[in-house]
Amino acid sequence: MQRQQPAPNPDAYVGALTGGRGECVRELRTAVRKAAALDEVIKWGHLVYFSGGPVLLIRAEEARVLFAFWRGKRLIDLEPRLKASGKHELATLELREGMKVAPSVVRRLVQQAVELNQSLGDPTAAAKKTEKKPVRKSPASKKTAGKSSSSASVTKGTGARKPASAKRAAKKRPSE
Repeated sequence: MQRQQPAPNPDAYVGALTGGRGECVRELRTAVRKAAALDEVIKWGHLVYFSGGPVLLIRAEEARVLFAFWRGKRLIDLEPRLKASGKHELATLELREGMKVAPSVVRRLVQQAVELNQSLGDPTAAAKKTEKKPVRKSPASKKTAGKSSSSASVTKGTGARKPASAKRAAKKRPSE
């Protein structure tokens, strides 16, 4: 399967879609643009809308259209078909042939999502804060507390310390 180049702009993205997917994306796009003043761009190969960070995306796939909100878990009461996914707040509405979302529902979803970004900030920044990197301590650093882990190591089987310079020299020698 050959990878396609992303559309150069939102109009080209929508213009390239045909059939039910094209109709669905055009209807969603029209309702989204009427609901709030958003920046519309092609990002990750799809329509993405920003207001104080990413708000939503419209993604046309072969057999479906995805309508996803970065803070979608907080919007499920407005549209119960939204399905939470991922480890953050993303929720997606999967639309297949013949499925629709009323423009009034799209308007409420978009407006609420924009308000959430205004009150809580960029959802991607919030996600980065919750992703703490674990601090890893090697067993050698525990045994050599108070000393640099590179200054000494424990000789196998003896428990005796061997200077780092001897360790480096041992690595340079060819094995016999």
